Formats: sequence, structure tokens, C-alpha cells
Amino acid sequence: MAAAATTTRPAVPLLKDELDIVIPTIRNLDFLEQWRPFFQAYHLIIVQDGDPSKTIKVPEGFDYELYNRNDINRILGPKASCISFKDSACRCFGYMVSKKKYVYTIDDDCFVAKDPSGKEINALEQHIRNLLSPSTPFFFNTLYDPYRDGADFVRGYPFSLREGVPTAVSHGLWLNIPDYDAPTQLVKPLERNTRFVDAIMTIPKGTLFPMCGMNLGFNRELIGPAMYFGLMGDGQPIGRYDDMWAGWCSKVSPAFFITIFCDLKYIIPPKPVVAVDI
Repeated sequence: MAAAATTTRPAVPLLKDELDIVIPTIRNLDFLEQWRPFFQAYHLIIVQDGDPSKTIKVPEGFDYELYNRNDINRILGPKASCISFKDSACRCFGYMVSKKKYVYTIDDDCFVAKDPSGKEINALEQHIRNLLSPSTPFFFNTLYDPYRDGADFVRGYPFSLREGVPTAVSHGLWLNIPDYDAPTQLVKPLERNTRFVDAIMTIPKGTLFPMCGMNLGFNRELIGPAMYFGLMGDGQPIGRYDDMWAGWCSKVSPAFFITIFCDLKYIIPPKPVVAVDI
């Protein structure tokens, strides 16, 4: 007698109704096709930068809302100047209009990376798992993330600190173009990051770091306005500091994860360096 067939129902994506994906853009979002298996279940908030009369095309099947500069001016009125223009820091408007507890933001030229075995990496899922796990900012664990399968706290780690603290930010890295400052890019124009590192660690309390907004998840309730990206773009004298500013401010939060692997960012050929770093 044949065994009865069983139907496997797909698992509900983590935080499906508690997370928004914020994407700043100046172009059609064709890159979403590659992210469709990972992003389609979530709500997208798209912040269009530049010319508001330009039509941005979004692939079918995604649940999204789209705002351009006209919308920002209408909603914020005289306070609209607090949102950067002609720069990806405009994503802050998406953080503001989101009503979800969690936000994941990604640039519109990032593509799915693969681990050494060739398997595609679901960067969003890893960010979510980071945000749902405690951080350990007060004492460094030499096995990095002690809550990960196959790891634990090492000998000598205080038992009183093993519960950790809530995670506020999950910061992802990427392959290909390194996040160098302008002088370093000029000296090393052909350098690429090809080293895949599978590790998760907490930035220690009292330690600053240069945050990048290209591949980032955070808890809005813990971070709040500290995740405001400094003004950049049109009319601003200094560039390439907006996300770093938010990273420095976010250190007032309890602690957060650094996710060492995430997305693969393609910028080919590299953009010429015209910004002034601080």
C-alpha cells in the first residue's frame, strides 16, 4: 500500500510583518529580480532620489510604496531640507515613514553573493537572526558569536555576562569593491575584496567604527533618531560621511552585531573619486 503523500508548506519568512526594506534609488530596480527569493515576502519602501519626474520601474510581484522628492516636500514641508537630495542618504525618509520595528536597507546596485560552496547567501535572513540574538559588548568571546550553532562561551568568560544585551544594529559587509576612503581608492584603484569570511562578532562597548549604509539592518525601537544619516549631496560641502555619522551616533545604543558576510556589490568599472573625505 502506497504511503500517503505529505504536503510541505513553505515556512513563513522571519519577521515578515515586522520589517521593511528601504531602498534609495535613481534607477529602475531590475536588481530586485536576483533578490526576489529573499525579498518578495517583505514590504519595500523605495525612496527615489534626483529628478522626481523620472519614472522608476519596479519588477512585478513586489509589495512597495515609492516616494520621490515631491512627496518628501509635501509630507515634511519646511522640514524637508533635513533629507539629503542627490545622495543615497535620502534613505532616512524611508526610516521615518516606516512603521515597522525593524528596517533593512540595501543599495540598488548590490547583488546576491555566494559562499565558497556556491550557495547563494540570504543576507536579509542573516541580519534578522543577528537582530533577534543577543550581543556581547562587555567581554570579547574568542569564538566570536557564542549563540551560533557549534559555538559557546569560552573558558574564562564571566557567567554574569552570558545572557548578553539586545542587538540594535546588524552591519553587513560585501565582496568586490572595498569601502576605502578617496585617497586609498586613488592609490589602489584595482584592488578588490574576494575573501569570504564566515564570522559574526560584536563591536565592543566604547569602540567606534565606520558604518556603511549599503547593507544594514537595525531595530528602530532601540536606535530611533540615532540612525539619521548626516546631510550629503546637493548643496552640502562634504561627502561620504553620512552613514559613518549615524554609526557613531548609534553607539549610544546598548550594542550590536557586525555581520562579516552579506552581499556582493558590483560597481564595474569603479566610479571616479570626486568626493572629499573627512
